[in-house]
Amino acid sequence: MGGTLLVAALLLTACATQASEDPPPKPPIATADTIPPETGDAPAVDDIKHSDNVKLIANVPLEAPFDGPQAWGTDLAFQGTYAYVGNYEGFTVFDIADPAKPKVLSRTVCLGGQNDISVVGDLLFLSVDSARSDDTCQGQATDPRSPTAWEGIRVFDISDKAKPEYVTSVRTDCGSHTHTVIPGETSVYVYVSSPTSAPDPENCPPPHQNLTIVDVPVQNPKAARVAAKPDVFQERPGAKADSEHTPAGCHDITVYPERKLAAAACFGDGFLLDISDPLLPKTLQVVRDDNFAIWHSATFNNEGTKVVFGDELGGGMAPTCDKNVDSKQGANAIYDIVDGRKLEKHGYFKIPRAQTANENCVAHNGSLIPVPGKDVMVQGWYQGGVSIWDFTDSDKPREIGYFERGPLPDGKPLGGSWSAYYYNGYIYSSDITKGLDVLEITDPLTDPAKAVKMTELNAQSQRSY
Repeated sequence: MGGTLLVAALLLTACATQASEDPPPKPPIATADTIPPETGDAPAVDDIKHSDNVKLIANVPLEAPFDGPQAWGTDLAFQGTYAYVGNYEGFTVFDIADPAKPKVLSRTVCLGGQNDISVVGDLLFLSVDSARSDDTCQGQATDPRSPTAWEGIRVFDISDKAKPEYVTSVRTDCGSHTHTVIPGETSVYVYVSSPTSAPDPENCPPPHQNLTIVDVPVQNPKAARVAAKPDVFQERPGAKADSEHTPAGCHDITVYPERKLAAAACFGDGFLLDISDPLLPKTLQVVRDDNFAIWHSATFNNEGTKVVFGDELGGGMAPTCDKNVDSKQGANAIYDIVDGRKLEKHGYFKIPRAQTANENCVAHNGSLIPVPGKDVMVQGWYQGGVSIWDFTDSDKPREIGYFERGPLPDGKPLGGSWSAYYYNGYIYSSDITKGLDVLEITDPLTDPAKAVKMTELNAQSQRSY
């Protein structure tokens, strides 16, 4: 799928900000030796199926005011004994001191898809990639070409978890589909990722080839501003000459400040960046993969010697985990980082359980499980559920556990795990329609991770363990 079609496809999907009347793109046909094997019968509608080493210990369903037809659950962040869950209509704060009994502390209505979420100290950040009439939480959907339309980053004070307070907002070119935080002593730098959309000279001038960086002063967040717009696309080491390929923003960027590295999943390419100067990231290498349709996300291993890039084939709406799709498409690709600056591709991973044609399924958001000396990850796959997999051997990744539900009632096309992250002994999954799931894995491989205690987790801002 080409550059402009690629972006259009994303904007027509569940991860994008507006619905589409067009069907999702038809996935490519698999060859006989690339069809994911089945492991038993698929679960029936709304039934639960899981590996023996994984169990569901809690579920908190979506409730008012997040009970409308498009009040979809999105990303998660963690801090102390609290979990924060984004929603297309706002966000929820949970007390997870007892993971088996999560308690809702507050639900804040703040309209604007997709409300990708992060927390640093007493500040919470939301991404808005949907043109609004103004920057307030009550702003209504409007024409993105309107000169008064607003999209970008919202900032909240969460010092009182029961009563989060809106602080300010920062408008960014083309909105903010996702964002990544780099905490500092005096400021939080927010890397804003957003695709270009239809040509819009007012609010999203093409070509959209810059990364927007917002500076949020910790002691005075109301002074938040756009601090830099570095052009990471200008020099693309490793990229092949292609007159038809024009980079158009990134979908997601993961930073590893301790390693001074970032991995960016951009439209058409995967980037490895040097972030020694957070306001002036430099491109080290660009890679392209013929099996990838939408470079969606990236995860480093703990040593910073590997990157897992994910492909969101079909944009989240298509059933790309059925028997008709190649096992290297809608999957993860594992890259080793050679000499600290060169990406070298090794194996692919895709869930080994064929899903039905009624289930949207593709590689989505995940995080490391902090197993010392091993590379283990948990990941959401929409209606493919939650997968726990080991990529210690970059060439031969393998699944070691899973949890999934059957298709949604009435063949609804959008559901399942948007994000699945490991935090202090448990896996938390934000299910688009079912709410917050808490899972526990008990396995000799992953049990050592229970000894690792984190104080904060934003999956796209990695810290060593």
